[in-house]
Amino acid sequence: MKRIKHIFLILSVCMASACDYLDIVPDMIATIEDNAFSMRSQAEKFFFTCYSYLPPAGSYNEDPALLGGDEIWLSTEYSAANNAKSLALGNQRPNYPYFNFWTGNSGGKALYRGISDCNIFLANIGRVPDITDEERNRWIAEVEVIKTWLHFYLVRMYGPVPIKDVNLDVQDDTETTHAFRNTMDECVEYCVRKMNETLNRNYLMIAVEDQATQLGRITRGVALTMKAKMLVTFASPLFNGNTDYIGLTDKRGIEIFNPNKSEAEKAELWARAAQACKDAIDFYHNLEVGIDKLYRFTGTQFGNISEQTRLKLSIRGSLVERWNEEVLWADSRNWPSEYQIQAYPRDFNATNASGQTTGRNNFAVPLKIVTQFYTKNGVPMNEDKTWNYNERFTPRTAGLDQLYYLQTGEQTAGMFFDREPRLYASIGFDRGIWFGHGSTSETGQAPHARSGEFTQNSIQHSWNTTGMWPKKQLHWLTACSASTTVTYTRYPFPYFRLPDLYLMYAEALNEAYNTQEARDEAIRYIDIVRDRAGLKGVAESWSAYSNDFDKYQRQSGLRDIVRQETLIEFVFEGHRFWDIRRWKTAMTEYNKPITGWNLTASDPVEYYSETWIYTRKFTPKEYFWPIEDEEILRNKNTLQNYGW
Repeated sequence: MKRIKHIFLILSVCMASACDYLDIVPDMIATIEDNAFSMRSQAEKFFFTCYSYLPPAGSYNEDPALLGGDEIWLSTEYSAANNAKSLALGNQRPNYPYFNFWTGNSGGKALYRGISDCNIFLANIGRVPDITDEERNRWIAEVEVIKTWLHFYLVRMYGPVPIKDVNLDVQDDTETTHAFRNTMDECVEYCVRKMNETLNRNYLMIAVEDQATQLGRITRGVALTMKAKMLVTFASPLFNGNTDYIGLTDKRGIEIFNPNKSEAEKAELWARAAQACKDAIDFYHNLEVGIDKLYRFTGTQFGNISEQTRLKLSIRGSLVERWNEEVLWADSRNWPSEYQIQAYPRDFNATNASGQTTGRNNFAVPLKIVTQFYTKNGVPMNEDKTWNYNERFTPRTAGLDQLYYLQTGEQTAGMFFDREPRLYASIGFDRGIWFGHGSTSETGQAPHARSGEFTQNSIQHSWNTTGMWPKKQLHWLTACSASTTVTYTRYPFPYFRLPDLYLMYAEALNEAYNTQEARDEAIRYIDIVRDRAGLKGVAESWSAYSNDFDKYQRQSGLRDIVRQETLIEFVFEGHRFWDIRRWKTAMTEYNKPITGWNLTASDPVEYYSETWIYTRKFTPKEYFWPIEDEEILRNKNTLQNYGW
């Protein structure tokens, strides 16, 4: 079987670039061109400089999606991610925006500078003498994809942006250099057209041919997946006929968000998204990644472990097992260590915990994230007619029926009983079994986190605010063996996994075609993801266990199902941050309070009481980033986003 692994090169090359975000070419560019494109070896450095602008995945300093939302909450004492913390608290500002990817500061890369460098490369690569036509064309195709993706990333953050397909010249007049923002429809069509042109030329690698030199390069499959992600995003309510920004008109009198769209026009864009997803799926299936090739743990190093433990390792391994078969593209510039140590509890036994001085334990999971997981019957907690939702905070004693999930004979909250395997694989909690990290016990190792117990918070720089941990981010072989000694098993952080295509395809089908045939096809792909998670199919689960038994047969009901499935499957992977924005549900989700357990209590009844931590006031303006005030002053034609 061909195994496709796309891992980013660790890029160390950095070259001088254009001086203005509008990619105006400075006078010195001739010197740059003479040197950078005089021979293949120099041009290759510029080529990898273009790659270096791709926004990172899995970086707490440069990726707003992991810690800048509501999925992981940070203690006030944790100072390593101040940009993300400020974003999560709702403290974004226009004078010096957090994660500014327009001009590049506060954790953001200068993406317009990256676009400028891509344009310089594309304009000059034809001058390189000692390169084959095949390699030249391949490099051109990859840089075209990079340039398109940088435009998409800006649109996802800011809404409509100025399209910069070619660099401006210093001889251009001021009005030309002071660009207007393009409309949303123009941005959509530009990104899709550029991807189509590149794909149609067939110059991209089908698969990485030499792992020693090509890991991380953009292949045809990566480009197809990018196109699918773009179109699903553009078809979503935030971008597709969004009427919230009616009247946001620039000096030309042009309304840049294109809010006036018919339902048929909206559905047509979803249909294009569905086809893009199917094209990418077919490509990977034809390469024998296959429809049933989601990662499953088959290791023998732990001996004859239970099916429950093996299933939990399969779920965790889809993220942390490096280069596994379902990872379509990953970022090897970021091999998470900080995420792992901060997802690690104080420790799993009293002896180790008493000697730990390492700053750890600061990544906490809010109760609302735990609540989104299904019951063991594969339906939401509040829909399962066999599950006692009203007793979710009441302590219960774990029996042998929970042997591989909860510590037998110990009390924990009712909400941790009879839940789906992805919860136990993804969330660490008081008395919840936590396999690995130096222990091979399938039933004995678990945090004891109540007041006075060994996992409780005891050091300010090592403080978990909710009493729950994002276990999924932590490789099971990573271990703390002494007060400051950590043995990491690192992994490149994924951009795309195969379930991403399956769930995007299901979502697009349901939105594009309000028919039973489309819903049946969508459910077929949702069920592939659920099968690896140890759950029965959608129709069987809802028909048998939900008090809304025909939910999956309605377009609105299946919409809720595929969205919840997406939030669960990609928990702690940076998807929720963008998804609840594109769905326009952030007003609801972000304004739910951040809560956890009563960490000062030792009695289980008192400990398992929902305790308020923070309530954010998310407003419509926060769906899009502010453009920095300085940029507005520099370019009189730049229209500021609504509310900023």
